[in-house]
Amino acid sequence: MGLGPSLSIRQSQSLVLTPQLAQAIKLLQLSNLELEAYLAEELAKNPLLESRDDDDGGEAPIAEASSDGAGAEDEESGDPPEGPGADDLILARAEDDRPLDRDWDSEALETDSFSDLGDVGGSGASGEGFDFDRLEYAAGSLSEHLIGQLHGASGAAGNLARMIAEMIEETGYLTVPLGDIAAATGAPLALVEQALALVQNLEPPGVGARSLAECLALQAKSADRYDPAMARMIDNLELLAKGRTQDLKRICAVDDEDLADMIRELRGYDPKPGCQFAKVGDTNVTPDVFVRQTGSGYAVELNGATLPRVLVNRRYYQELKTGPQDKQSKAWLSECLASANWLVKALDQRARTIVKVVSEIVTHQQGFFERGVAALKPLTLREIAEAIEMHESTVSRVTSNKYLWCERGLFELKYFFGSGVASDDGDGVAAGAVKAAIKTVIDAEQDILSDDAIAGLLKAKGMDIARRTVVKYREAMGIGSSIQRRRHRKISGG
Repeated sequence: MGLGPSLSIRQSQSLVLTPQLAQAIKLLQLSNLELEAYLAEELAKNPLLESRDDDDGGEAPIAEASSDGAGAEDEESGDPPEGPGADDLILARAEDDRPLDRDWDSEALETDSFSDLGDVGGSGASGEGFDFDRLEYAAGSLSEHLIGQLHGASGAAGNLARMIAEMIEETGYLTVPLGDIAAATGAPLALVEQALALVQNLEPPGVGARSLAECLALQAKSADRYDPAMARMIDNLELLAKGRTQDLKRICAVDDEDLADMIRELRGYDPKPGCQFAKVGDTNVTPDVFVRQTGSGYAVELNGATLPRVLVNRRYYQELKTGPQDKQSKAWLSECLASANWLVKALDQRARTIVKVVSEIVTHQQGFFERGVAALKPLTLREIAEAIEMHESTVSRVTSNKYLWCERGLFELKYFFGSGVASDDGDGVAAGAVKAAIKTVIDAEQDILSDDAIAGLLKAKGMDIARRTVVKYREAMGIGSSIQRRRHRKISGG
């Protein structure tokens, strides 16, 4: 065969991820609240898109998972909006109409912390304990609460105290060494220690500590319980953790009754005093899907309160189309229409896909919704994908960052997936159910049970579980070993 330039025709297949498909795939991963922010940007860019209020009619797609395991999805996603071109609002199609159910991901190619601080105003501490009203109108941070109590402190020590207050972690501890603060500010170490003493006298008690022992000591001093015996106990917390009460009685020079009273006192202290100022609002979660029990099974519906709705304003499109415009304006208007149509279609398909996936989850985990976590079964993304004839990556995107509300509480969709252990009925038991069973056994134990004994009890209940599995799940739940639980019971006087 000779070497040289030549012309040839070759036929091949390739995948191209268009912007529209990328947009639709992105929509699947967004929660309802994230989707609302995304659509706000799209509404600002596209004049043909129009938001629809809940009062305009239309409901989120609903599906029912019947008791026999068959899920029936409602074909209606809402009442059709009125006006010209209404039939195109939901069923509008773009030129690229390929299915979204593809695995496209795999197929497609130190700060100025020590700056000089001025006086910061704020109300002082009243000396009457923790002021919950202050937490309402303040910004909610621990440092602001501490600085507010330092309004009367002046001079170099007061400025250093405010600086230290800003370095306090959310738990209430100071992790920056005093030597580093002295070196960075040029202040004598004795002055830094004086400033720290000012912070440690603020509310809540224990704040500004550099170790657990110092935190407990500050709270004991605040409660006027820091006597020599309590000081020795706090200095030997490792003995208390190991349950060596005889050694503690000898070191503290107290009897059994006094020792038990001191232990109860320590248990009443807060090891992380700053956490009471943690912002609760950041942890609020809004459900994306509701699951309600009906006469024929379980109904699945999207949260309409947070589900954004948009439509294509055909009337405005006709007005712009019939008006005077050049070739470039016509191309821009056509692009806006195609983009709006595709977005409406992608939103509708997203809603139907979410309902379909959640309905199948409810069907597989029906025992959980009826009897609780003890009836949770092992479940994988592949099982759901095969049941609804979609790709596993699609199910993964649908279950990401989304929450389900039912009568048993609020759960992330990922909660219903996981491995498990074998059971007598052959269906297996989910890891969550095994953890719940282990915790139930330990909570109800009269005599401390070994891991082997717990495994035996679970096998009697139909869970084929080994001792090492009991150890793994017990440690994952933060439950101590039999030796640690025995020491804890001894310390508690149980």
